[in-house]
Amino acid sequence: MIQVLVVDDNPNIRELLSFHLQQNGFSVLKAGDGLEALQTLEKEQVHLAVIDIMMPNKDGYELCRDIRSYYDIPILILTAKAQLIYKEKGFLYGTDDYMVKPFEPKELIFRLKALLRRFNKINLDCIQLNQTLINRRSYEIHSDGKTMILPLKEFELLAQLASFPNRVFTRGDLIQLIWGVDFDGDMRTVDVHIKRLRERFSNRKNDFIIKTVRGIGYKLEVM
Repeated sequence: MIQVLVVDDNPNIRELLSFHLQQNGFSVLKAGDGLEALQTLEKEQVHLAVIDIMMPNKDGYELCRDIRSYYDIPILILTAKAQLIYKEKGFLYGTDDYMVKPFEPKELIFRLKALLRRFNKINLDCIQLNQTLINRRSYEIHSDGKTMILPLKEFELLAQLASFPNRVFTRGDLIQLIWGVDFDGDMRTVDVHIKRLRERFSNRKNDFIIKTVRGIGYKLEVM
């Protein structure tokens, strides 16, 4: 499941954001300031951060800078500061998007979904798995001197697993990352696509393998 870190010193805003995020299928972690947020990032797997600017101990700008230095996740600043100078500073410090309070919850959700889609596509242009190269820009796979074009969802599934070798993804994680949080199909869709990938790359086991983690999901191991 996609896990969003909400950072705001106003507990009412934290609860409001948590409600709308959970209603749309996200898991939520909460922090009251930048220092608490960094402690959470050290302990938890976070896929995206929603950050206020004006907070005690460490403000949103400093937190953006620190996240950009140590983590590879998209950031959305959500603040009452609407002036252009604050927006400019936010982007200079590393935010990917900027919204002003009061906000429309539906707009926040579709902005977050767009960030996740965009980030997953541009996070790594090329992924090298020994002699297999996954090119996320051209959607091609180069292996054994040949170029392969896979069906889109198979390609995205393989690229997602390959971007995080040895990390275990649940079927729910993969559904949300590849098919989106609005997908209402069967979880077995993931199993079908994994089976097809294994068949296609059965001769590349010296490069990588996709392992089943019993009762949980899947992970890719580079050999």
